[in-house]
Amino acid sequence: MAGASLWLLPPADHPLHSVLTELIKKVSAHFHSPHLFLPHVTLTSDISPSSYASDPHKWLEEVEFPPGTEVKVEFRRLQSEDVFVRKLYIKVEKTGVSDIGRAARKMVEGFEDGEAANQCAEEKYAPHLSLLYHDCPRVDDDEIAKIEQLVQEAGVSLAGEGELGGWVGGRVVLVPTDRPIKEWAPLTEKKL
Repeated sequence: MAGASLWLLPPADHPLHSVLTELIKKVSAHFHSPHLFLPHVTLTSDISPSSYASDPHKWLEEVEFPPGTEVKVEFRRLQSEDVFVRKLYIKVEKTGVSDIGRAARKMVEGFEDGEAANQCAEEKYAPHLSLLYHDCPRVDDDEIAKIEQLVQEAGVSLAGEGELGGWVGGRVVLVPTDRPIKEWAPLTEKKL
């Protein structure tokens, strides 16, 4: 992946942080994938390292995100695509994260003006929380049903209901996704 990414994580004390971390481990083991990662909703990618290199924390603090009370992650259904980082994921309702996605996209070269970021947010942004990174074919419906069972056993609601159906606010982290996956650790974090 080119450049860095901004990820939205659950609040540090939210039960989804540990529940989703364990779920990602189980799903990765089920599909024999070696890739583990923080549970997150990607807000944007393709951020040039030169834009934040001198002081990542200061750079992230200057990003104008909406207030945490306006950021709402609501889970929907499991889906799979034939894309490595979207091999199997929980679809996230776009309404609650479109504004923060738009703010994040403005940090990418070529999207600094509001119009380009707005167009990207409206037409291309597809918020999701990945459960599997893997170099395998798209996950078929039978396997999705098996993983849906694991999700339900973990108590996660795919209807966006209750404490394990999503979260409000959270933390935005800057992750150098131009490195190997095992090095995808936050450089800095901003609490909403």
